[in-house]
Amino acid sequence: MRALPLAVSAVTVTSALGAGVAAHAAALRERRGGLRRNDFTATPLETWIGRIAELESASVPDSLARLDCRNNRLAWMALRQDGFLDAVAAARARHGSGRIAVLVGTSTASIGATEEAYRAIAATGAVPPSLREPVLHVAHSLGRFVQDALQLDGVCTTVATACSSSAKVFAQAERYIRAGCADAAIVGGVDTLCGSVLFGFNSLELVSPEPCRPFDVARNGISIGEAGGFALLERDGRGPWMLGYGESSDAHHMSSPHPEGLGARLALRDALASSGLEAIDIGYINLHGTASTRNDEVEAAAVSEIFPASLHAGSTKGWTGHALGAAGFLEAAISLEALRSGRTPGMLNTTSLDAACGPQIRLDPAPLPRPFVLSSSFGFGGSNCVLAFGSERRP
Repeated sequence: MRALPLAVSAVTVTSALGAGVAAHAAALRERRGGLRRNDFTATPLETWIGRIAELESASVPDSLARLDCRNNRLAWMALRQDGFLDAVAAARARHGSGRIAVLVGTSTASIGATEEAYRAIAATGAVPPSLREPVLHVAHSLGRFVQDALQLDGVCTTVATACSSSAKVFAQAERYIRAGCADAAIVGGVDTLCGSVLFGFNSLELVSPEPCRPFDVARNGISIGEAGGFALLERDGRGPWMLGYGESSDAHHMSSPHPEGLGARLALRDALASSGLEAIDIGYINLHGTASTRNDEVEAAAVSEIFPASLHAGSTKGWTGHALGAAGFLEAAISLEALRSGRTPGMLNTTSLDAACGPQIRLDPAPLPRPFVLSSSFGFGGSNCVLAFGSERRP
């Protein structure tokens, strides 16, 4: 089925590269990354992270204080960039507060606040008043916070499908709008650093002690980052356009991809089919590219099978780290920037491409050869999503 094209009427993103779209464009253009030595938690792991330092002094409005935590502070920081609050206010006047869906993706949600509560119990025997709000400790904490912050009262969903979470919200938005359940949608993703994530991924032996190097012959693991961002999707507008998407669930393993990339291939092919695009139409793919040995190899093989050698593809996790549940949105925003600027970003930190990864993987930035891009997100448990964007509404 062909997807309903949706205009990306407004977009904002905040990560270790800075606050707002312009900061990200400048960092990509200047090839300036946001990774730093890990200084998070009382006993930091030997690794590099994409940390947003400003979060430590950030705050939320008094009206939202009951949902205050690191994750929701980042959500509020992101919402205040790029004139996004004004864009939402204008959309609310056009559509009504009950006709704008809120669809957000996260994997850790506010688990950092729950960790803080347990530390307080261990130290004092009680949870402090600031951490007693029940909604603060569930996955929907983010969705509730964003809906309240934007003064909306329509459909509200929080998606938690690991690393594909905030890519899948774009697909959900298209279905809600096409079905008549909403006239517009706020989509986004927010994930922040916490001990559970850093030590959990380290226990799986997936964390690199160095800045990550996607598709490098000597790659040895991921760098974890944090990010938050949002977009307004509507039926009509000047674009750019979300043209389609592909989703799959290969359910091969809790934390490893299907060895033949079955889920990735299905999602890539369905993204092309739903958008009405051919493989030759795509100018750039922002790959999931985590810099873990097996993931990169499997994803590159899927791309090599489907797309011509002239395609430009790469991972931008060398700039930002892996933002987990927010990675899908962060990399969709970077893909939209490639459309706006007419340039592909290339890759950072990677120096020697693995020959097994195919000719489509490019180290250096280059002019965008065609005005259509894909953004791939592949999560634990085989949850996969590929988004298709274009400068034009239809090819």
